[in-house]
Amino acid sequence: MTAAMPTTIAQMKPGAITLSQVNETKLGEVLVEQSLISQDQLQQTLTLQQQTGSQLGQLLVANDFVADGLLAAIVARKLHIPFVSLEDFSFRTDLVKLLPEPVVRRLCALVLDEKDDILRVAVAEPLDLSAIDELSLLLRRPITIAEVPAQELSLALDRLYIEDDKACEHAEHAEALAEDLSGEVDFDELTATLGLEGTAVARLLLSLFESAVRMGASDVHIEPQEAGLQIRVRMDGVLQIQMLADNRSGGALTQRLKLMAGLDISEKRLPQDGSFRVRLNDHTIDVRLSTLPTIYGQSVVMRLLNQDLGIRGLDDLGMPEAMLKRFRKVLTRNLGLVLVTGPTGSGKSTTLHAALLEINDVGLKIISVEDPVEYRVPGITQVEVNEKIDLTFARALRSILRQDPDILLVGEIRDDETAEICLRSAMTGHLVLSTLHTRDAMSTPFRLLDMAVQPFMVATSLQAVIAQRLVRLNCLECIEPRVASAQEQVWLNAMLKPGDSLSPKGGHGCLACNGSGYLGRQGVYEWLEMDAVLVLAASHSDPTAFVEAARQRMAGHTLADHALELVRQGRTSLAEALRVGFDTGQDS
Repeated sequence: MTAAMPTTIAQMKPGAITLSQVNETKLGEVLVEQSLISQDQLQQTLTLQQQTGSQLGQLLVANDFVADGLLAAIVARKLHIPFVSLEDFSFRTDLVKLLPEPVVRRLCALVLDEKDDILRVAVAEPLDLSAIDELSLLLRRPITIAEVPAQELSLALDRLYIEDDKACEHAEHAEALAEDLSGEVDFDELTATLGLEGTAVARLLLSLFESAVRMGASDVHIEPQEAGLQIRVRMDGVLQIQMLADNRSGGALTQRLKLMAGLDISEKRLPQDGSFRVRLNDHTIDVRLSTLPTIYGQSVVMRLLNQDLGIRGLDDLGMPEAMLKRFRKVLTRNLGLVLVTGPTGSGKSTTLHAALLEINDVGLKIISVEDPVEYRVPGITQVEVNEKIDLTFARALRSILRQDPDILLVGEIRDDETAEICLRSAMTGHLVLSTLHTRDAMSTPFRLLDMAVQPFMVATSLQAVIAQRLVRLNCLECIEPRVASAQEQVWLNAMLKPGDSLSPKGGHGCLACNGSGYLGRQGVYEWLEMDAVLVLAASHSDPTAFVEAARQRMAGHTLADHALELVRQGRTSLAEALRVGFDTGQDS
């Protein structure tokens, strides 16, 4: 028989318990004791809880065994904390804004009011002690907790913060604005035109860009997950969680970004790529945006390039002095192909543009074909690949050769046709700079041969190859001596000469490096310059002879050797050097 349920809080029996006793007192037993539910209802709900893994209170409310408000009142009374109804509550905007929306939605909390410099915070889960500790740290003030019904809290969040469909109301206006701006978006202008200056999504997006620029992030990843929206930034090549938000925020955030990039906001089933430049606090940021449909929504990745930082010169790359001298000498030649190789994100474009900055002269016609144009260089004709209209590397190069160039920069050799045009251009009086995806310098000629290029073209056109990686640098604020692990010691023994030794160092993690132990990155390089012996081996397609000769010329000057030297100087850790060594196949 179903127990009679009280209709008011005053009908509940007294008998409060302390917070330390809560974990020993089951909520279901308390409800039965208060005659709010029957023992049968409790057993039925407990069985359902085992099947679904949901919280007991949520299931009791969902099955209408107990009202949400009444359940919250019971918990509040048992914990000796206030119970607050939010239905007609007057929120203070200044207090609500003390917590950003992602935090509010993740912790299910709202700042209600203050008294004597103590903030009262509404929560739906007062037993979540870790969340309460986090709230105290974030607010940096004493807090007290008030219990509120979960449903009322959810409705209050929706009233206080923008909902997904808000972005759609102004879609047509925003698309017209994006076209008028020709790909350059002033963040304040866009949000003001949409009438959304103070909305949650506008604030979230502004905060996202500001923090990413301040941290020096290279990429921002907006990833919908089952539990919520995860936003990560890539710092020094490693992804770090920046914030967590409700999935409903993700839809509005994605739509706003797609509008800024001039993409189709109605298309959610297919990947899309776009770009825009955003002016933010006197900074100009180039943003390359990619969307990908996933089972939980659209994943968005933004590549950020701060144009105000400028192009780094060759002296700023960290190349060994002897290699830098040889590289500069090759750049003075009037023909030939120079390749920079390495995986995605290894700094190849930075090296190429540093080279362009070195040789840029009013007396030279320099044209680049890039996808995308990452650095804008005054005095250079730059072309951006657009495969949507069939403007590929190969097609652009065929036309560029009729523009009478002296030097060509090709962002990447992706296919056989592009490879052949680059090599033919290098044979006929052009200096060609480009990139190629290979593991190391000595395997590069054979990658070109795999692209169906004639051996004589590779042998006569290829001048030099730079292979590179990026390693993270030790944080100078928390650097300390480190002991090599067993795996690191094996690699170290293989790399060091007999009788040689070094003392590795690494960062233990601090506020300056966000607990990672690393701050900043530097390139490590190896150099292979073609000579008569290498040209002969390449022209005969003799891998064994070529590799043997290349190893002799590169002995002591490989990627792993350069990384080891940085370890010796205390600039990077053994873990980073080991990663580079194994990546290039130079392990023990």
